[in-house]
Amino acid sequence: MSPRTFRPYDPEELWLLPPSPRDWLPEDHLAYFLSDLVEELNLQPILTTYGGVRRGTVPYHPQLLVKVLLYAYAVGVPASRQIARKLEEDVAFRVLAANQRPDFRTLSDFRKQHLPALADLFVQILTLCQRAGLVPLGHIALDGTKVKANASKHKAMSYGRMVTDEVRLQAEVEQLLKQAEAADARDDAAYGPDRRGDELPAELARREQRLQTIRAAKAVLEQEAQAEAALKRAAQDTEVPDRPRRGRPPQPPRSIPPPKAQRNFTDPESRIMPASDAKGSVVQGYNCQAAVDARAQIIVAADVTDEANDTQQAQPMVTQILANTGAVPRVVSMDTGYFSETNVTALTALGCTPLVPPDRQLHSQVRPAAPRGRPPAGLSVADRMRRTLRTKHGRHRYARRKAIVEPVFGQIKQGRGYRQFLLPGMRQVRGEWALICTTHNVRKLWTALRQRRPRPGERLRALRDAQQTTGNGR
Repeated sequence: MSPRTFRPYDPEELWLLPPSPRDWLPEDHLAYFLSDLVEELNLQPILTTYGGVRRGTVPYHPQLLVKVLLYAYAVGVPASRQIARKLEEDVAFRVLAANQRPDFRTLSDFRKQHLPALADLFVQILTLCQRAGLVPLGHIALDGTKVKANASKHKAMSYGRMVTDEVRLQAEVEQLLKQAEAADARDDAAYGPDRRGDELPAELARREQRLQTIRAAKAVLEQEAQAEAALKRAAQDTEVPDRPRRGRPPQPPRSIPPPKAQRNFTDPESRIMPASDAKGSVVQGYNCQAAVDARAQIIVAADVTDEANDTQQAQPMVTQILANTGAVPRVVSMDTGYFSETNVTALTALGCTPLVPPDRQLHSQVRPAAPRGRPPAGLSVADRMRRTLRTKHGRHRYARRKAIVEPVFGQIKQGRGYRQFLLPGMRQVRGEWALICTTHNVRKLWTALRQRRPRPGERLRALRDAQQTTGNGR
């Protein structure tokens, strides 16, 4: 029996790679599209920070670093050390960097320094999507998702526990100081008075440091409570009731934080809030908002808040849509968490139709019959909204909400793995969320233009055509 033959395999064979990086990847690869895209963006806010000719190390070109960072976020590899490893091992990263290899510290410092300018690219990409006809603003779905902060929920402490632990730690520190003084006295008696005797025991230093940390966090919570109480007192003083109040007079606002008020020692601006993907569990994180257009699932507005409740986010998000796109969406659908009569009235005054149920809808709940005819006069805002959502047209439009916005969160959190922020603090988290949403739109634009013009030579021409056409843009 003759031996089985295999294809030639020689790990030591010398290769002659294609002379052009354009031949290293498939013609319609995301890396090539993103490279063409960045060259069309306005990076002047980043370029102006470099100044003129200076001595020292010659920096990497900002276009290189922007391309690498955007592609890293687009494929779910945002950590700087992971990006540096990809620049050695991944062909797409090496193509974008022209085979240069900035280290992880260079990538990290560039992102930190230029995070606001990188976040501003969101509007530029959105404008391209809009001019390419992907953002008609016919139906916008708004929702929020909880993303874990770069902090552990076990590093948070309530104000009540701070008060208790402060007393306990103070007593322990005083006891340890007495023990240290007694030890010093024994050492003086044994070795003489020349020994310094001021070295703190390790246990004492650790407890004193924790006591200082708790006192600092406690002071911040008290300042926040006092500021909030001052605002409430001012509102009560200026309020003029249109009719006499009944019942007990309102209690004066508390200037002391409630016992359950919490503060995290690692990321103080993050909050403990209900998790989006596991009912009954909590996460130390932020509430990330996204408004998504129905046609191509383009994110038209994005923001981050430390409030678990979504009620206060409806008006700012729709206002941001207007600022980003220059137009008001015709329909905005939201879940029950966004409902308030103020929100419905304000969004209607802007010229859009809000669809937001006042009550939580259960799957087992029997749907009432669709109403007919004109709505009765004298209905409240909530009753009018309930009636609108019971109509066939309203029910059909609101049913699309989940299919518009929730797949976007699935693509971001499950598909690209963004379940935790890398950077701490509200300012940096907002910038990182903007980067995540920007690269989501880049992928959607890449998919749409690839379907229209699959040939590689047409890629940049399609992008320029999208910039020159009026479409639905401003």
